Amino acid sequence: MSNTPYKQQYELSRLIERLCKQDGVHPTTIPSLFLIRESIITEPISRVNEPSFCIILQGEKEVLLGEERFLYGPGHYIVASVDLPVTGQVIKASADSPYLAFKLEFTSSQVLEVLNGTDFKTGQGKNAKRAMYVSEIEPSLLNAVVRLASLLGTPKHIPVLAPLLKKEILYWILQGPHGEALEQMALEGSNASRIREVIDHIINNYEESFRIEELAEIANMSVSSLHRHFKDVTAMSPIQFQKRLRLQEARRLLLAESLDVADVAFRVGYESQSQFSREYSRMFGFPPRVDIKRMREHYV
Repeated sequence: MSNTPYKQQYELSRLIERLCKQDGVHPTTIPSLFLIRESIITEPISRVNEPSFCIILQGEKEVLLGEERFLYGPGHYIVASVDLPVTGQVIKASADSPYLAFKLEFTSSQVLEVLNGTDFKTGQGKNAKRAMYVSEIEPSLLNAVVRLASLLGTPKHIPVLAPLLKKEILYWILQGPHGEALEQMALEGSNASRIREVIDHIINNYEESFRIEELAEIANMSVSSLHRHFKDVTAMSPIQFQKRLRLQEARRLLLAESLDVADVAFRVGYESQSQFSREYSRMFGFPPRVDIKRMREHYV
């Protein structure tokens, strides 16, 4: 029996290889389930990570949240319980042994549905916890993941069984060693869920300036409490969080469209192009034009 988890991971990795003949993130016929394959070490990619669960079957990945580094590989999973601006890089992959991963996105209401159907002891009054963590995958969770992925071979069962298996996966994550971080984010009125409302506001209005007092009012907290809990959840201050959103969106716009640097800087909320270029270089390691040229050459 001791080989069962290893065998299940192997079976899941073979399934991903069969279904993903090319590198990239592949949507599946199961809503919110994605299979990922990369045969090369990638450039660091900055994006907003939606609430999700991701397990690696082969290779290794590094994710940066603020200044915090998460490294994970086979047998580990990473959970993001709220939208977070992160930088991710596949750091171990090759043509013979590609990086393979399984990613399932979810919403706080889906987590709440699981909580409402169980007798979890809620911790609404506790300090908010980090909204991203890495953990070893437990056999019960891995078993549910394998059963969900196996449905890809029997599409007729997906409408009925996929929602049940997704609930089971969330249940086992909540039962895991860091489940409270996910639980807090879904519970109405908890410090973490109030920070989630602030995060949503910043993401939806990232290009606009704000006063910290306005954010504290959204969270129904004092300014000092907002700062403390926001950093507990995101590893950043609200200003740092907004800056990362602005710079990530600027990079996306520069890569996707033939826009002038000054136009992009203005569009994402900067009044000064020189300040934009300084902060862009600090975050991505190169000035905007150099970085975009380098990125395009890498992915040609």
